[in-house]
Amino acid sequence: MDVFVEWLKTTAESVLSTLGLITLIDVLDIAFVSFLFYSVYKFIRTRRAGKLAVGVAVFFLILILTDFLEMQTMQFLMTYVVQMGVIAVIILFQPELRSALEMIGGESMKGVKVFGEAKDADVYHHAVSELTEAVSDMSASKTGALIAIERTTPLGDHMIAGTVLNADVECELIKNLFFNKAPLHDGAVIISGSRIHAAGCLLPLSTRTDLIKALGMRHRAAIGLSENSDAYVIVVSEETGTISVAENGEIRRDYTPEMLRDELNAIFFPDDKRIGKKSLKARRRAVKAKRNGSPGKNDGGYIDVDDKGVTGNDKKE
Repeated sequence: MDVFVEWLKTTAESVLSTLGLITLIDVLDIAFVSFLFYSVYKFIRTRRAGKLAVGVAVFFLILILTDFLEMQTMQFLMTYVVQMGVIAVIILFQPELRSALEMIGGESMKGVKVFGEAKDADVYHHAVSELTEAVSDMSASKTGALIAIERTTPLGDHMIAGTVLNADVECELIKNLFFNKAPLHDGAVIISGSRIHAAGCLLPLSTRTDLIKALGMRHRAAIGLSENSDAYVIVVSEETGTISVAENGEIRRDYTPEMLRDELNAIFFPDDKRIGKKSLKARRRAVKAKRNGSPGKNDGGYIDVDDKGVTGNDKKE
């Protein structure tokens, strides 16, 4: 017993002496590294990079094990593989690294209004109103549509593949672009600022394997763009008329025009506290409904792509 007490006393003294050496810089250093690791984990958690990261971790575990067991031949091979592995990791994680750098670059732009300065607020409110009306009409007529709204990540690479319009956001124009006989109706419309910049654009399809089979090409393209940028992508189903929104690699379905308008205003006019509260209440109702296992239109229908509440009732597009 005396030995144990002496050990506890020695350990406590050692811990206290170590804590006495910690400075404010050390605390900030630890906090920064912890935040960095948490950010990396949060970033790769819902992406393909998560599986690649596990593979890399297993690889390094094998390297440590061969070193510990003094397996000379295996250690020799693994050492050379590691030297070449840095380049391989950069190649494997290229999409994720690009996305991460774009997100870091976009953080400094979050305080800037996406639709411009306050003096032009009327123009941007008009754009939101016209866009919402067009989506509502296309939903009622079951006209398929794919509309991407540029935020802090430039979408110039995708605009090049389309037809440049540089037109005002008008309800009738949007509906005409997606009319099923129109030459540009199969592509996406990209809105930049308060103007329709291009139509007939090609968006990258998501390569995720956990997406439900009911999602068609429009939905997969919307998810694909949202995985590689912070764009806000609106989809109207040609089969059901359902309004969906893709953002941050997820898709939420069963939007009403009112919900869409409130969310657009909450995104593009964050200083409007009244609008922000509306969107927040809708999201809270959605979270509550999802926990109860009963997502639906009356509760906002915010449904993730892998949610069991989404069935195959919606046909593919």
